[in-house]
Parts: sequence; C-alpha cells; structure tokens
Amino acid sequence: MLRIAKEALTFDDVLLVPAHSTVLPNTADLSTQLTKTIRLNIPMLSAAMDTVTEARLAIALAQEGGIGFIHKNMSIERQAEEVRRVKKHESGVVTDPQTVLPTTTLHEVKALTERNGFAGYPVVTEDNELVGIITGRDVRFVTDLNQPVSVYMTPKERLVT
Repeated sequence: MLRIAKEALTFDDVLLVPAHSTVLPNTADLSTQLTKTIRLNIPMLSAAMDTVTEARLAIALAQEGGIGFIHKNMSIERQAEEVRRVKKHESGVVTDPQTVLPTTTLHEVKALTERNGFAGYPVVTEDNELVGIITGRDVRFVTDLNQPVSVYMTPKERLVT
C-alpha cells in the first residue's frame, strides 16, 4: 500500500511571477538530497530508459553534478560495461584512443581525420607502445601523402607530458 511521505508539488501547482531579485545566479544553491547518502549538485537525473540513458549521458550528467540511471534493456555484461565506462571516466582523459602505426601513411591519417573530426593520433608499435604523436601541425605543409607517419611524427622523446 502506498503512503504519502510528504506533500509534493507539480509544475501546475506553482506560478512564478517575474520580479527583481537580489539573488545572483552564481550564488543560488541547486543541490538536492537524492537519498540519505547521495547529494546531487544539480537537481537533474535521467530516466532508466533504453532510448535515454547509457554511459554517454550518465557521464555528461555526472560532470555537471547530476546522475544518470543506466537502463536494463541489455545483457548484464553490457550493463556492467556501461557502468564501468561511467565510473572509469575522467574529464579530459581519453581511455581508448584511436592510434596509428609508424608505417601508416599520411593519406590514411588524413582519411581518419576527415572521418573522426580530429587530427592528433598517438603513434604506437604493434605491441601498443607509444613511440610518438602525429598532429595536423606536423603535416600541414606536406604534399607527398604516401610518406609514413614515422617521417613526420613528433617522437616520444620530444613529447611534453
């Protein structure tokens, strides 16, 4: 049997009248208590629907202070992978970067750039060991696109991390 924990309001129950306010937007506290142990910085959460929330949206909401509920209309393994992606995500860190080999031609890199929308790629060996990076700046004035990446890449020794 359902019990009403406390009275709540819907959008139709509230009318906001425009008026001058002395409260500055950056001083307003939008945080809300979701559960006894979970406090959100913004009152935003997403529905656990297969057309709404997977890792991508959950990550975006978390970055802003909200929460996303991963839907369950997938295998348990896939659900676990989606949750793992959210928990593993760090702002600004690419966890599974697109890489190229030293033997990749500049023509192939150009095709990757057009397809992916970015021009910087880590250059790795067959064993996935970093040996350098190739960016749009490295090849801006190159005319022979049949050259391998290794000719124009910035080697690992010259990378600043």
